[in-house]
Amino acid sequence: MSLAIAQRLTEERVRAREQAKTIIDAAEGREFTAEEDQSLARIDTDLNELESRIGDILDAERRAQDLDAKLATYRPTVDPSRPRDEATELRSWLRGEGGKTFEVERRDVLKTSTGAPVPTSFYDQLVVHMVHVGPMLELSTVLNTASGENMQIPRTTAFSTSAITAEGAAISESDPTFGAFVTLGAYKYSHLVQVSREMIEDQGVDVVGFLAENTGTSLGVKVNTDLTVGTGSSQPRGITLDTTLGVTGSASVAGAFTADNLIDLVYSVNQAYRRQPRCAWQMRDAAIASVRKLKDSQNRYLFEPSLQAGQPDNLLGFPLYSNPDVAAPALSAKSVIFGLMPKYYVRQAGAVRLDRSDEFAFNADLITFRATMRVDGALVDTTGAVKHFIGNAA
Repeated sequence: MSLAIAQRLTEERVRAREQAKTIIDAAEGREFTAEEDQSLARIDTDLNELESRIGDILDAERRAQDLDAKLATYRPTVDPSRPRDEATELRSWLRGEGGKTFEVERRDVLKTSTGAPVPTSFYDQLVVHMVHVGPMLELSTVLNTASGENMQIPRTTAFSTSAITAEGAAISESDPTFGAFVTLGAYKYSHLVQVSREMIEDQGVDVVGFLAENTGTSLGVKVNTDLTVGTGSSQPRGITLDTTLGVTGSASVAGAFTADNLIDLVYSVNQAYRRQPRCAWQMRDAAIASVRKLKDSQNRYLFEPSLQAGQPDNLLGFPLYSNPDVAAPALSAKSVIFGLMPKYYVRQAGAVRLDRSDEFAFNADLITFRATMRVDGALVDTTGAVKHFIGNAA
């Protein structure tokens, strides 16, 4: 490569000399013009520069040839008194130089080896376990209010009684009966979640989105529990608290129900309620599993699976909802609820809130999320709109 460059520069030098000779021959017998002087000066400068570059290239080429000749005859010796540079010797051996023999310890390199350069992949979606919240907010009558002061709900417990009256006789007075007000407050359900700022900033998944989902699930699970079995003392009156007894199970089956028990429970509820479109069943999964095995006298299953996605299954012609907070079949347990579910009223004050504070745990650099929901509930119609089956206490 260097010699080729030197050859090209030599050719340029020859051409420059020819240009100078042409100018000199043209001015023979007279003085050079100013333009010819300038051209000759430029050509002379170019010739000097070319001479210098050609000389440098040829000198470098000669030095390289001399070095190669010396390396070809050189055989290094190892001084046993000097420490071995095993890394250098191994590299030389791998290049096929020196004819050395090494005893090499062989190890298999596995991706499980400590420090193995194998990256760890990360799935950027959080796999969230699932919890069945329950149907109480879906089936009940929900009253949404902006504030949470006590709300009184009026109700009746009896209608007027009519009778046949003889001609000219006085008509008897019969007034409808009003029950005591049902008062709904607004119990506050809440929790705090604290997350380090580093986790928010370095997150590999949508942490804030998960926290929002977590809030809805956590509040929903607790609210459904209290709306189902709440005692009414510092918590809502759960629907099972004020339902009317419809059927008591047989003492011979230790709290379980039979097909006849369920049929009797349906007809223990007044037809005025049964004919409403939102009359339904509520049981937990263990009870529903038992229901699916029940047959009538014609050997037909009482349970009718839904043929449409998202719609509830049916039992004796009424929709069946799974509620994990209804008691399991047992002695003295209200394990089946049937009736007009919208007669249970839920009062929700304001919206579900998820607030964020960067200052609450400022000293620990934690971001605090606070979830709140204000709810109360009670069965307003306690005259038999919703009834229950109870396992025999014997």
